[in-house]
Amino acid sequence: MSQDKPPLDPHPLSEYVAWAGNRNREPLLGVLKEKLPKDPGNVLELASGSGMHINYFAPHFEHLHFQPSDKDEAVFDNIKKLSTDHQNDNIADPVHLDLTDPDTWFNAGNFQSFAAIFCINIFQVAPISIADGMMKCAAHLLSDDGFLLIYGPFQVEGAFTTDSNKAFHETLSSAGVSEWGLKDVADLKKAAANHGLELKEQINMPANNFSLIFGRK
Repeated sequence: MSQDKPPLDPHPLSEYVAWAGNRNREPLLGVLKEKLPKDPGNVLELASGSGMHINYFAPHFEHLHFQPSDKDEAVFDNIKKLSTDHQNDNIADPVHLDLTDPDTWFNAGNFQSFAAIFCINIFQVAPISIADGMMKCAAHLLSDDGFLLIYGPFQVEGAFTTDSNKAFHETLSSAGVSEWGLKDVADLKKAAANHGLELKEQINMPANNFSLIFGRK
């Protein structure tokens, strides 16, 4: 695939999403190697999209079982194809999980709880209102010492941390889709507090992104 940046397109199977995923997967893998448990356990990905991330990470953690999920069942075949192509035996079949529909949270695979949940590059194209569902879902599904990792570009206390993030926000906003744009870490912290979670760590990542680690208070 070309290294040139494709036109902005948030569809999970687009060239742009594939380009962005290839760019961020190594730094994210480094964080997961540090944070994921060394003992056997279960890990859930929210909004798995094409499945590129979960299928890249899983082979590095053979002691863990990974559960992909998404609101859009149309991506399930692609997730399963990648798992088969890469012979990733520790990835379950994807399940339907809609952060706006609590009834779907109880169907997160065959696992009772998760040592970790992660969600990558969602909030720049999703309404901040899903933060409440995400935190409530995480509070329900995480083990007592589990964590939620949210990765992406964000504003911090109402300010852009770099000129490039401001420019990215303006590009997103110019598309005319109301929910597109960089959200604020403060709003995620507020949603987390409503469900007994708090921001434990804010990790600076390449390309002016963050890994936000939430856990129980």
